[in-house]
Amino acid sequence: MGSSPSSYAPKTIYLNVDGKIQKVVFSRHCSPCDIKELLCSSSNIPRSASSPPPDPPFLSSLALILLAYISEKIMNYIFIAFRINELKTEVTNRLAMLEKRVELEGLKVVEIEKCKNDLKKLRDEMTSRVGGRVNCPCKYNFSDDGKKLTPRRDVPSYPKYTLSQETIEALKKPTFDVWHWEHNEMLSCLEYMYHDLGLVREFNMNPITLKRWLLGIQENYRSNPFHNFRHCFCVSQMMYGMIHLCNLQEKLTLTDMGILMTAAVCHDLDHPGYNNTYQINARTELAVRYNDISPLENHHCAVAFQILCLPECNIFANVDLEAFKQIRQAIITLILATDMARHGEILESFKQKVDSFDYANEEHVTCLKMVLIKCCDISNEVRPTEVAEPWVDCLLEEYFMQSDREKCEGLPVAPFMDRDKVTKPTAQIGFIKFVLIPMFETVMKLFPQIEEIMVQPLRDSRDHYEELKQIDDAMTEKKKTENMSLVSAVVTV
Repeated sequence: MGSSPSSYAPKTIYLNVDGKIQKVVFSRHCSPCDIKELLCSSSNIPRSASSPPPDPPFLSSLALILLAYISEKIMNYIFIAFRINELKTEVTNRLAMLEKRVELEGLKVVEIEKCKNDLKKLRDEMTSRVGGRVNCPCKYNFSDDGKKLTPRRDVPSYPKYTLSQETIEALKKPTFDVWHWEHNEMLSCLEYMYHDLGLVREFNMNPITLKRWLLGIQENYRSNPFHNFRHCFCVSQMMYGMIHLCNLQEKLTLTDMGILMTAAVCHDLDHPGYNNTYQINARTELAVRYNDISPLENHHCAVAFQILCLPECNIFANVDLEAFKQIRQAIITLILATDMARHGEILESFKQKVDSFDYANEEHVTCLKMVLIKCCDISNEVRPTEVAEPWVDCLLEEYFMQSDREKCEGLPVAPFMDRDKVTKPTAQIGFIKFVLIPMFETVMKLFPQIEEIMVQPLRDSRDHYEELKQIDDAMTEKKKTENMSLVSAVVTV
């Protein structure tokens, strides 16, 4: 677009022509022809075809005026270029200011989160030092519900491990050694399980969403001695192994597979390291919230679905609403079944069904899935001794932390959790004899193939701890005899 003549500001120049100062005013844009016209009219020189060429002074004047005209144009272009550079500098400065502001705001968010974490650590430390609850009979605050549920929104950066064929085969067996793997490797193994079972394809999962979900799961397991992310992986790997060992792909649907695996992965989310008995006796906020009914298991379910509610972590985003409702209810049912307070009730129900088990009966299948997740949850003694025994040490450490706190708070202490009363053999013998073996032997009626791989190791573990107990008893008896002998000697003297 051009500018109208009226918008042009008149410009004046002064020329020295043959010693005389002449004033030239440009009132509009003009061309060289216009300038010649101006000079001819001001010098009264006729402009006929036969007119002789102008004299040298006139040519000198014309050259000067042309030079002035060209100079004016050049100055205009220089001004425009300068203005463009000026605007470019201004835009660059504003962008730099905006980038700095964004950076500062981001740092503020990081600092706020760091302060929150520091305050939480300080509060926990103060609570542990005074040996009790501070100002409130509840351990948790409702306002803390979603504090950890902030999984990364970018593409997860944990390394993609290529599992060897040896590892892939080992993953399917109860003998798998869970102690040799870092968290990133365990994440990759879990990711492989979902792909291998066909769950990614069945539920049309976005592979990146699966990665984000697994990271969100890992971040929401606490660093407890026992109930931590490695325990989550341990239970999930055992479930994966039982699916293969019992040929469940041929007996159950892929939806059932997804429910079993997802419930195993989520079953102890955000476990605080203190069991239901403590929650109820201490009147913690979890116990108040869930009316003393499986407070921890209800909490695990709630955290699981808080994570799944995040769009970037929803592995079931492409499942229709009605199907998702059924999946959600089934996962909740399985996680709630891990409450050991319900152990007798669930096992008795399965015993009544196992002799005439019907895979077409939904109630039978639900009961089987509840027993399967219970088996996986407490299956450490199925593994080789060198893998299983460190788990006993971890569990006792967590038990002792709880019993120490219960003593400080004046709460009842369970004998099997009291460091002054329990030993490793006494802790394990009763649990293996009266809980593990009866449950696995009942499952063996439906899946005879587990006897050699899962039931026999339990019997061997029972025998191992009974031998240890006999050694401990012998040592204790020997010490008693020595003490009595020493007392007798002192009395005689």
